[in-house]
Amino acid sequence: MIQRGIATFTLDFGKCPKWLFERMVKLGREMAQVIIAEEGPDEFIKRLADPVWFQSLGTVLAFDWNASGLTTILTAALKEAIRGQEKDLGIFICGGKGKTSLKTPDEIQNWSERINLAQENSQALVYNSKMSAKVDSALIQDGFSIYHHCFLFTKNGAWTVVQQGMNTQNQTARRYHWHSLIAKDLVCEPHSGIASQAKINQTLDLTSKTSTKNREISSKLVLSEGFNTLMKDLVLLSKHYTPLSQMAELGRGQQRLKLLNLENKEFKWHPVVNEDFSKSRYLQKILWQVCEQKPENYEKLLASKGVGPKTIRALALVAEVLYGAKPSYEDPARYSFAHGGKDGTPYPVDRETYDKTIETMEKYISQTKLPFSEKNMAIKRLTE
Repeated sequence: MIQRGIATFTLDFGKCPKWLFERMVKLGREMAQVIIAEEGPDEFIKRLADPVWFQSLGTVLAFDWNASGLTTILTAALKEAIRGQEKDLGIFICGGKGKTSLKTPDEIQNWSERINLAQENSQALVYNSKMSAKVDSALIQDGFSIYHHCFLFTKNGAWTVVQQGMNTQNQTARRYHWHSLIAKDLVCEPHSGIASQAKINQTLDLTSKTSTKNREISSKLVLSEGFNTLMKDLVLLSKHYTPLSQMAELGRGQQRLKLLNLENKEFKWHPVVNEDFSKSRYLQKILWQVCEQKPENYEKLLASKGVGPKTIRALALVAEVLYGAKPSYEDPARYSFAHGGKDGTPYPVDRETYDKTIETMEKYISQTKLPFSEKNMAIKRLTE
């Protein structure tokens, strides 16, 4: 069973040694061929959407299990491993780290043309790729900046996203997994898998079901309120931090605040209230554009050109404080590789998942054409 969530690891610096990368490519090729022959391409990329399985594969291929480099090097090794065999294997790996991630849409379209994929299906894949990156940068505001984006798809239209963000402040990286069977709604709990070493305080998670009302009102704000009214609300919220009883008359906005009976402390800790939205010309430009375009739902609002974290924060603030639609501030992480304990603190150890994963991996390793000594080394790394 795939658990939903996010993975966090220590941030790596430097490059993977050439000798190690070459070995990872060699073993990755063997593993991919065996798994795809046994279970098919759709199941292969579905498994990569499971952080526990992904982490285990990286360990088998000889990379540090708890390092951020596992994500970037493993996806790069798999991409290189299947080079020239994509059509035969039925899987296509696009994107990668840094500037390579920006080439993802072009790579998707190029492969689509080579396998005669219908244009509408190709466009859908590009859209899902772009939206997954937008969701993880704008709707989950956890302090991690996306720097790696890998998009895998099959001839049948199944797709998986493995992308990673970095937090340079605390020197950690966080990995986000998606799969097409789970991400039916791109803006409501679309992630697959979970593995986190640490939770982040005051994360704004607008993908949570708890945030449904906030998403709905945010969408309605640009549909019905109009740019001028919306900006007045934002100026009101970004400049007035005094107790409500001491506030000067501020019109309908203040009346709504009184009805909510909010205390002054809510203005102090709110993660976005100290931003002066009135001074951001770019934000005003984007808000004006979306108010003119009037996107019909929250997903189309997010997909609008220029809409990013700040626009989403601004709308979330108005929706919460003026309309009472509080979003989730709980980190969506639910599971830990490093800190899971038998007593369930802070997370339970899912022994059944781990045991099944190890058992499955061992079976695949035994079926590869690698020398006996290399098979034993791979199994040893996995069990350790």
